[in-house]
Amino acid sequence: MATLEKRERTLIILKPDAIQRTLVGEIIKRIERTGLKFTAMKLTLATEDQCWKHYNKDDEWYQKKGERMVNDRKENNLPIEKEAIEYGKDIIRTVVGYITCGPVLVAVVEGHGATTIVKKIVGSTEPVTSDIGTIRGDFTIDSYGLSALDNRAVRNLIHCSENWEEAEKEIAIWFEEKEIMNYRLVQEQILYDVNLDGILE
Repeated sequence: MATLEKRERTLIILKPDAIQRTLVGEIIKRIERTGLKFTAMKLTLATEDQCWKHYNKDDEWYQKKGERMVNDRKENNLPIEKEAIEYGKDIIRTVVGYITCGPVLVAVVEGHGATTIVKKIVGSTEPVTSDIGTIRGDFTIDSYGLSALDNRAVRNLIHCSENWEEAEKEIAIWFEEKEIMNYRLVQEQILYDVNLDGILE
């Protein structure tokens, strides 16, 4: 039986831009070829309620982000039209609008170090500064500057959980436990077994 370390779970969401640009197969392939496995997957229309629960920011986060935006507006001689906390909430409002604009593919990925490995494959949040070889670095060119200019969310193709604790909370928003499959891949013998008895006939 696999230990918990070998069965770490993480969540990914292929956002509407990934679906519309037909990158689903390429993204899944990049994750699968590491040895991680998909244990749940569905194409769905995200609701606003799911998205607000998913991003789950508190007033301190909104205030801090909003203050940064107010300072940026002051430096660029732009009018300050609302309280800092509202500018902070606008960040999530634009993300919610982005995620709910079309179908998304939500999936649970399982295996040793799943969260860390998926984060490495996905790359940093801003595509234009994400490393070559990552999903965001290879397949899109958006930036914080351009998205701010257009007053929209950064189009970065995919969400991945930051850590395993966050992953478990996020998985519960998108899946019922009965939707997540428990199965074994043949390749898990190569990845996880203590020895490789049985390979030779």
